[in-house]
Amino acid sequence: MNIGFIGTGVMGTGIINNLLQAGYEVSVFNRTHSKANTVLNNGAIWRDTPAKVAQYSDITFTMVGYPKDVEEVWTSEDGVFAGAKEGSILVDMTTSTPRLAEQLAQTGADLGFKVLDAPVSGGDIGAKNGTLTIMVGGEQQVLDEIKPVLGVIGQQIVLAGSAGKGQHMKMSNNIGVAATVITMAESLVYAKAAGLDLESAYNVWRKGAAGSWSVDNYIPRIFQGDYAPGFYVKHLLKDLRIALDAAKEMDIDLPNTQLAEQLFERLSQEHGDEGVQAIVKLWASFE
Repeated sequence: MNIGFIGTGVMGTGIINNLLQAGYEVSVFNRTHSKANTVLNNGAIWRDTPAKVAQYSDITFTMVGYPKDVEEVWTSEDGVFAGAKEGSILVDMTTSTPRLAEQLAQTGADLGFKVLDAPVSGGDIGAKNGTLTIMVGGEQQVLDEIKPVLGVIGQQIVLAGSAGKGQHMKMSNNIGVAATVITMAESLVYAKAAGLDLESAYNVWRKGAAGSWSVDNYIPRIFQGDYAPGFYVKHLLKDLRIALDAAKEMDIDLPNTQLAEQLFERLSQEHGDEGVQAIVKLWASFE
């Protein structure tokens, strides 16, 4: 089975490397060629356009930055729809809008393709280790067809419902991510101001009721002065705005998420290309 993957960023690189190690032939495309060098050196095959990737692939995955990028990669004259073979399975792993996921699924079905939205959670660590959580929107039968491939990428694979529901599941997840990252940062800032030993405080949090994935994975990076992106500030801000737009459509109020959006907007002005752990920089320095 030939795999296509469009998007060789932090997440895509880890995923592609795992697919290569599992023995799949992987065709790749990225807007900036140099950012594909790592996977190309590991055996991936470069294709000049998304259409070419889809042409040579039984399953084509996309993982790009923003909904507008998804739309361009899928629907342009050199896009995925233009090159895919009839009956191909097309999977968008970008965190994007539920509405766009629904539109792509309908267009894909009209053209003879099987389409899933499948955003992920677990950050760069999960991508590298093949331990991502994958939230799928689409048909169970199509998911079953690609489960062996997804099993290389992640440990937990959940069918959230019909097209777009994978994106809704991801929004609900990232609402929680934003909240835990902010509270983690506030706990750390408070502990520093109070003169506590930060390593001791960290161990109390992670082993007690304040424990979370964010505490386990981001605080050690903060202690090391490591603000490299496993999850970009600018991408979490994008996700929060998608969630708030969807909440408005559903006529629900998310005050905590509104506050999180405001805080990450402030942070993104100078630190948008850093990891979300940089949220501590709004209040204190740990250099």
